[in-house]
Amino acid sequence: MPLDHQYVLTLSCRDTKGIVHAVSGLLYQAGCNIIDSQQFGDLEGDDATGLFFMRVHFQAPPQLATPGTLQALFEHTRQQFGMVVHFHALAVRPRLLLMVSQHGHCLNDLLYRWKSGSLAVDIAAIVSNHRSFETLVAGYGISFHHLPLQAGSDAAAKAAAKLAQERQVAAIIENEHVDLVVLARYMQILSPGFCAALAGRAINIHHSFLPSFKGARPYFQAHARGVKLIGATAHYVTADLDEGPIIEQDVQRVDHTLSAEDYTAVGRDIECMVLARAVRWHVEHRVLINGHKCVVFR
Repeated sequence: MPLDHQYVLTLSCRDTKGIVHAVSGLLYQAGCNIIDSQQFGDLEGDDATGLFFMRVHFQAPPQLATPGTLQALFEHTRQQFGMVVHFHALAVRPRLLLMVSQHGHCLNDLLYRWKSGSLAVDIAAIVSNHRSFETLVAGYGISFHHLPLQAGSDAAAKAAAKLAQERQVAAIIENEHVDLVVLARYMQILSPGFCAALAGRAINIHHSFLPSFKGARPYFQAHARGVKLIGATAHYVTADLDEGPIIEQDVQRVDHTLSAEDYTAVGRDIECMVLARAVRWHVEHRVLINGHKCVVFR
């Protein structure tokens, strides 16, 4: 189906009666065709937020097919229910910035998915603090930005260098009109200010052994302890290290017959799959942040 005039509406508000009726009725009266609709009310459990979330994929008639027109159409309903409303034009491909250090499996996976057409995005640029994958990226015709970080023991100098490097990254994000930043095994901690600037539009991937096996070579640490499940977690980036709202997770069983290198290979495969799912769901506007959690309409 052509994507012209197709939109995804995402909304959140306090849960109350009549929301679905109001939204679907308004779209119907405007001549829109609803292709898919999902909703969720977070009403149960001690940590319930009492919020209602909705995702509607629809096709609009030509005279309404602009985000501004649709926002104006929904203004009364938005105010009536106190909604946070977003319209996403599916004909507009999200623009991604990928950040990587010296482990390239997630980078390579995302580049292949993009090049093969299975991930409907535009990759605007790659940023790395190393040159390890400059040649790989050049083969895809994507701009590669080598932005190294200062090594050494002077903490103040390292902190200043990190902030200067983040300003360079922020300039690339602005100049390239980036919608989503993906930390594809970028092994650096972002500053709180940079995390705040990227809130809701930066995704990270890591193994799911945290907090048990921190630091270098976590899969070797897991092998030494006889771990039986290897997993990965994709989440939004926040100032709380590796504690942002979780988008996707997966696991795979391992056993004593596997070496530490086998553990690492299994882990890398899971990291690739989990990150790819998280990125796909984000760019398809299926993920809505609900406090410290995510609602994911699959």
